[in-house]
Amino acid sequence: MEIRRFTESDRDELRALARRAGAGAPTESLWGHAESEAAVYLEPYLDIEPRSLFVAVRDGALVGYLAGCVDSAAFPSEDERIEAAIRRYRLVFRRGPATFFARAAFDALGAKLRRQPTAGDFTDPRWPSHLHINVAEEGRGTGAADGLVARFLEHAAAAGSPGCHLQTLVENTRAVRFFERMGFTGHGPAPLVPGLRHQGDRVHQRTMVRAL
Repeated sequence: MEIRRFTESDRDELRALARRAGAGAPTESLWGHAESEAAVYLEPYLDIEPRSLFVAVRDGALVGYLAGCVDSAAFPSEDERIEAAIRRYRLVFRRGPATFFARAAFDALGAKLRRQPTAGDFTDPRWPSHLHINVAEEGRGTGAADGLVARFLEHAAAAGSPGCHLQTLVENTRAVRFFERMGFTGHGPAPLVPGLRHQGDRVHQRTMVRAL
């Protein structure tokens, strides 16, 4: 297993990997349009902060990747990236995405009426760095995920970051256990994620933090 920094020659293979990595997880697909989802959760990292993007390579093929950011305040927020993707891909005119965002609006309204929080971006100077990680099935159990996280945390610490955060789902118990093993702890409440469903049920955001 080789863990190394992303290079431009990896771009096409990494895009293909992103489409299939995370299979079986609650966030395998959000609104059912892979290209626009990549425009939110992968492409900005390739274009804005490629030095914080690492890949796991086994037998010459990419099996996992970690897209990270050292200073989240200098990176477009998730809401901004989603809004840009909605406009670029005209998602309100696509049945699957339009259904997702309509359900998200309904969920958010219901939570507001009940005075309950909903998921959103996390900002705290104690943990300014953040990461997203995806490992394909053939890379699981090989040390790829451990190696990717360790490499990024070393990179962020060397850049002077005091801490790192990530956001996963309470219902993704496998991911929560993994991040706990990597030294992250839960932080704050577990609000509803508007629009998202897993096996027909609503899901909740879990923010996790780790000092560097």
